[in-house]
Amino acid sequence: MSNETRVKVVEHILSANDEIAAQNRALLNQHGILAVNIMASPGAGKTCLILATIEALRGRARIGVIEGDIASRLDADRVAEAGVPAVQINTHGTCHLEAAMVQKAIQQLPLAELDLVFIENVGNLICPSEWDLGEHRRVVLASIPEGDDKPYKYPGIFIRADAVVISKVDLLPYLPFRLAEFRALVQGLNPTARIFQVSATTKEGIGDWADWLVGADLCVRPSA
Repeated sequence: MSNETRVKVVEHILSANDEIAAQNRALLNQHGILAVNIMASPGAGKTCLILATIEALRGRARIGVIEGDIASRLDADRVAEAGVPAVQINTHGTCHLEAAMVQKAIQQLPLAELDLVFIENVGNLICPSEWDLGEHRRVVLASIPEGDDKPYKYPGIFIRADAVVISKVDLLPYLPFRLAEFRALVQGLNPTARIFQVSATTKEGIGDWADWLVGADLCVRPSA
């Protein structure tokens, strides 16, 4: 396959994905639901952040979760144990979620009973940022144990983020993570991105993060 043909094929795939993503967003808007795409490397704490947020917003927002993973439904089961509707997507090797996968999952959620849907993407800092899922906000999670060099290595995902959440900050006293340098690098790449520092263990920063979610855009909600 020539390079020109390969580029046209990729463009066609992304265009088809974007059309389905637009349908997803329209359906979510119809129900007044804010959708947040959570992206991070494996082990950064995506599910722990979602669980801590569910607790922080209990009584303030009705939450549903779409869990993306290559295999297993462990994360979806953890979310379901918290009393929240959860749908698992297994990509069977694909390193990211696509709009068509999310569309099927959305249809399994009780949309009339939700205000906010988290979409936990497959653990990866490259592929997920290229695919529109129909979300309203993109959030990148970066944990203290991963080190502070991720914005250097994977700038694209940080450039496209609406917010960057630095997780596991309770480990800062024990690991050589240059917090000020990391924040400056993110702000240099993406000056409009909000930056939060949180710990799902100690709950540090979870309140500010949760307030941003409900304040930011639950106003997607249509008139009654």
